[in-house]
Amino acid sequence: MKRLSFLAIVLLAFAFAAHAQDTMKKDAAVKPADPESKVVLDSWNEIGRKLTALAEDFPEDKYDFKPTPEQRSFAEQLLHAAGSCYYFTNPVMGQKPPAGDPKRDQYKSKADIVAFVKKSFADGATAIQAKGEKGMTTEVEYFPQQKSRVMDIAYGIIEHSGEHYGQLVVYYRLAGLVPPESRPKK
Repeated sequence: MKRLSFLAIVLLAFAFAAHAQDTMKKDAAVKPADPESKVVLDSWNEIGRKLTALAEDFPEDKYDFKPTPEQRSFAEQLLHAAGSCYYFTNPVMGQKPPAGDPKRDQYKSKADIVAFVKKSFADGATAIQAKGEKGMTTEVEYFPQQKSRVMDIAYGIIEHSGEHYGQLVVYYRLAGLVPPESRPKK
């Protein structure tokens, strides 16, 4: 009887091991990586979504809030971050980059700034889509006599936008507010 029980346990162990290997083989079927253009576009749209959420949520009466007199206001930070998108979009689409940041007096209301933030990221997303997968590795003139790959410029602007997103989160906290991404999810 002991021998039969031992044999049964050994057979079950082998059967379980074989089943586990089959399951691992099925699970090991790796999904191919997303195309580079999709990865860039997803990252671009995600930081655009976060900055838009801040722009839409922050109270208009606090848009000119500055942590110190030397720093940009909340509105100026948004305009700078959104305006920087055109340092990607314009060269990629064969146009000259902007001459500088959009000016606060050109965007008088919260609605004006929110619309600009949305448009700047939408224009960049359109440029990424227009370039497509092959276009991500093409080089464009980025600054006079300097060429860069499309995806490298995009990632640089995404990072830059993320840095300003972080600064704007600090503005939220200094103003006694909780940023949208930090609020409990329902």
